[in-house]
Amino acid sequence: MNTTGSYSVTDLTGTKVTFPSKPKRILTFAMYTDQIVLGLVASDHLVGINTLLDDPVLSNIIPIAKKITKKIGNPSAEEVLSMKPDLVIVSDWTQAEKIQSMRDLGLKVVSVKSPETIQDAKDAVSQVAAAIGEPEKGRQLIGMMDKKLAEIREKTSKIKPEQRKNIVLLSLMTAYGGTGCAYDDACREANVINGIAAAGLKNGQQLTKEMLIKINPDIMLLPVYTGQGSYDTQAFIDSYLKDPSLQTVKAIKEKRLIYPREQFIYNCSQDIVFCVQEVARCAYGKEFDFPDNARLTVTDEKNE
Repeated sequence: MNTTGSYSVTDLTGTKVTFPSKPKRILTFAMYTDQIVLGLVASDHLVGINTLLDDPVLSNIIPIAKKITKKIGNPSAEEVLSMKPDLVIVSDWTQAEKIQSMRDLGLKVVSVKSPETIQDAKDAVSQVAAAIGEPEKGRQLIGMMDKKLAEIREKTSKIKPEQRKNIVLLSLMTAYGGTGCAYDDACREANVINGIAAAGLKNGQQLTKEMLIKINPDIMLLPVYTGQGSYDTQAFIDSYLKDPSLQTVKAIKEKRLIYPREQFIYNCSQDIVFCVQEVARCAYGKEFDFPDNARLTVTDEKNE
């Protein structure tokens, strides 16, 4: 029996990290891990938060993010040390050299896989929960995910094969959306045809205009993000909608063009379940409505 409160976890890299007690000063390097932490414990446990979680287009937790003064992007090991975290959570895309530099400075670093499926998101919740010493809360949060998915599935299962909508996500990340990404998994759960994946494209492969004509989607999901005005998203959209060669595409011809809530479409935390619901809402309508600030949490902290 452990009477000291200490515990150990083995992270994605196979590194064993031991904690004398549950960390109270946590820093993570990604939006999804920030969101997972905030689904498990209150915001006063984070010493900083990703700067994009302040963006109204990308974040479903703005009221909570505003409580955390320090905003980070990609801090150096020395900057991380200055924040005095007792746990740093990084992703599999974090440079190995940076991870080692932080460990050399005496920081406790745990690496977590970046989700490519809904199951990966559940695994990330388990990994983060174990790292912060709250495995039971992790199980509770995954139970909430399963419950929400079951609610959505009950509705989507009634959609007949011939009623399924063929959807194309027109993303500013022009090689995103094919087989092997979280959005594609969400499309399966939402019972829609992901036109990009159905055309044989894998995540990382470019969607060309020729391919878009071939897919001929029922609905197109258009980008909203502008980088707070630094990117001309409308010009990007117009390059498709005003292209004479694309006027026969069903979604363009019939103006079935939807601006989805990107805070859910690109969400890879426990709130990926709302990506499923957002895709279903865009495809099948009001029956799948839900609020802009929807989130799953086992804490009592309000997101308003």
